Amino acid sequence: MADEILLTREGYEKIVKEHEELVSVRRAEVAEKIKEAISYGDISENAEYDSAKNEQAELEERILKLENMMRKGKIIENDELTGDHVNLGLTVKVKDLDMDEVFEYSIVGSTEADPFEGRISNESLVGKSLLGKRVGDIAEINAEVGLIRYEVLEIYK
Repeated sequence: MADEILLTREGYEKIVKEHEELVSVRRAEVAEKIKEAISYGDISENAEYDSAKNEQAELEERILKLENMMRKGKIIENDELTGDHVNLGLTVKVKDLDMDEVFEYSIVGSTEADPFEGRISNESLVGKSLLGKRVGDIAEINAEVGLIRYEVLEIYK
């Protein structure tokens, strides 16, 4: 599939849920704002109308983006994951060999990444370096701060 977007089952379901919310609830809310703004009279100098139309444009753009993700999405199913090596959809526990700290990362597609939640993209420097590694392997990451070395301690779903 050209330009496929890799997603976990959880990530795909989150996209579908957001899409349903935007289409069934937010569209109606924004349409009501536009209707109300029109009722104020002359729309050529109506800030409420302009604001509501901008909100509508942003909403429609987000809906199209979500539909594209759903159409191009390839879901990585749990039964495809063996856990013998780091892959999208798995969580990996690593030890920074220089700082002697342990980190845990869930490897996800770029659309699901949230580094503050420990969800890193398979396309990020760290994600790419960890892909394919097995327990005991060392991943070397050439980051802006210098070389980072992670030892893979554990891989699980």
